[in-house]
Amino acid sequence: MSTPQTPALRERLIDAGAELVARGGTASLGLREIARRAGVSHGAPRRYFPTHHALLSAIAQRGFEELGARFDGAVASAASPRAQLGALGRAYVGYALEHRGMFELMFRHDLLDSEVHGVRGAVADGADGAAEQQPRLRESTLPLMATVVDLVTECRTHEEGRPDPAVTAAALWANLHGIAQLWTWGSLQLALDDATLTRCDELVAASLDAHLGPAGTA
Repeated sequence: MSTPQTPALRERLIDAGAELVARGGTASLGLREIARRAGVSHGAPRRYFPTHHALLSAIAQRGFEELGARFDGAVASAASPRAQLGALGRAYVGYALEHRGMFELMFRHDLLDSEVHGVRGAVADGADGAAEQQPRLRESTLPLMATVVDLVTECRTHEEGRPDPAVTAAALWANLHGIAQLWTWGSLQLALDDATLTRCDELVAASLDAHLGPAGTA
């Protein structure tokens, strides 16, 4: 196989990984298979990604970009902060159910925590080929979380004894993530005796009521 030395190779490797995770889940993301799918030698990815996990982190970053785009669209199509939160919740759960492999990869603890996975690696550029420092994967969640915190703040009155908006936003996120995961496992369908996806929308709405109070009282 050839080993092209162009920046486009980095995107080809990420594209190949994204296709693999969509078809076969995270178990399919072997370094050699990604390189084979991209049409390069198994050593070529090292020019851009110093470790296998660095490549997986870049693939997961693609997922956060896609989810962020969905969030932007969801917010744009809803009028009030409460409606925007509901739209974000449905977008989050919907993405998780449509892209199960990518969603699992995005929240891999080892990728989110590693200090070294923010390094792109040495790229042949005709000069010194120095590694370019990139943000760590965990930082991809911060803008998404900040959006939820801002909307929670707008939804609520400032009554004493209510949790900090960041705590409420984190609890809501955990609730939505749990809905997505338990639906993927089939547990919620069993508990509700209903496999229709409209129940997911009902669960998102119930989550908002639980953390913000019924609509009109937040």
